[in-house]
Amino acid sequence: MPNIKEIAKQAGVSVTTVSRVLNNHPYVASDKRERVQKVIQELDYIPNRSATNLALGKTNTVGVILPYNDHPWFDKVVNGVLDAAFRKKYSVTLFPTGYDAKTEEKYLMMLKTKQVDGLIIASRANTLELISEYAEYGPIVVSEETSLPGLSSAYIDRSKAYQEGFRFLKERGYHNVCFTNGRARSISPSTRNKMKAFEAVFGKKAKNYALNDCYTVQDGIRAAEYFFEEKGMKPDAFYANGDEVAAGIMVYARQKGMRVPEDIAILGQENLPIGLVLELTTLDHHLKKMGETAFSIFYSKEIRKERIARLFNFLF
Repeated sequence: MPNIKEIAKQAGVSVTTVSRVLNNHPYVASDKRERVQKVIQELDYIPNRSATNLALGKTNTVGVILPYNDHPWFDKVVNGVLDAAFRKKYSVTLFPTGYDAKTEEKYLMMLKTKQVDGLIIASRANTLELISEYAEYGPIVVSEETSLPGLSSAYIDRSKAYQEGFRFLKERGYHNVCFTNGRARSISPSTRNKMKAFEAVFGKKAKNYALNDCYTVQDGIRAAEYFFEEKGMKPDAFYANGDEVAAGIMVYARQKGMRVPEDIAILGQENLPIGLVLELTTLDHHLKKMGETAFSIFYSKEIRKERIARLFNFLF
């Protein structure tokens, strides 16, 4: 198998010149570049890209750590990263973890071993303190507010957003409000924020009005069944943690002959197409913009912390 020394010998140039041609270095004389490229073609030489990346200390690839690659929330974030990365000729590799801390740390090690140039973390399983230990090997951008000096962030003020959502319902006369979450608050900062926001607005114990592990339309149906049938409650409004969950609650309500929003109000989150079709009131976190901003911060190689504004799409 040919190597760059053989290419250099046949082209009559130095090994350094061959390396520069392989890496598209601009400062190579055109005649030398042509000779090297001709020999490469004749020898059918395929460069070892991993070795080249290691030598250059750059892969032109950013990794995105996320729990699932089939969830609407993370789809929007990833779409933002992909659009921004494409404009800068960067590749994007997805690292789904299923919220497994050891799997996530394996991907953090890929930054240490120079297999990616940096990481964008859409949602994490490990502590920010552990994650920050890897920031010396390349830029890391997290999707939550942090004061740790080595980490950048592109984030939503979720605590304030959740309070606005609950306050929106309360100001419209809804007082028996139930809500859904993703992961339990013991492991999810987002769920903790939502529980605190509910208690701040309504002055009630949040655990009596919340259901965790909700992600899909079926989970929304299950949530409605849980509150109406298992607990025997009569909610006048729901604040779902996603538009798909909100859609499931709406399915249940319609099956039971309830009108939305006359009999029961449903507030969604994420501003997904399903919400538009069903005419859901939803909270738009501008997740695509968050992904674009996260890549921009990564690409700048600066430590920056940027908050993304959110927007209600009111329909009731």
